[in-house]
Amino acid sequence: MFATPAYAQAAGGPMGAISSFVPLILIFAIMYFLLIRPQQKKAKEHAKMVAALRRGDQVVTQGGLIGKVVKVKEGGNEVEVELAEGVKVRVVQSTIATVMSKTEPAA
Repeated sequence: MFATPAYAQAAGGPMGAISSFVPLILIFAIMYFLLIRPQQKKAKEHAKMVAALRRGDQVVTQGGLIGKVVKVKEGGNEVEVELAEGVKVRVVQSTIATVMSKTEPAA
């Protein structure tokens, strides 16, 4: 019923411990390349897009509101967006989801 000491000792060994970690390492590598790396790339692109916001850009917020950027505050992380004529709201820059149309810089 019980394994004899000879069989129990033969099952282990220095290569047995290393080979048991190989699947775990492969799973982590696959997760990194399929999930973590693309998410980091997307976050970098979003940060670059938010940093390039300027007055006159038409944007969509994460809440689904579409408006035009009226003012970009340099020191803070806020943007003033005009949703309709005379309706202006302050929005945190990171909540801008997409830029629908970019304005050309003034010469």
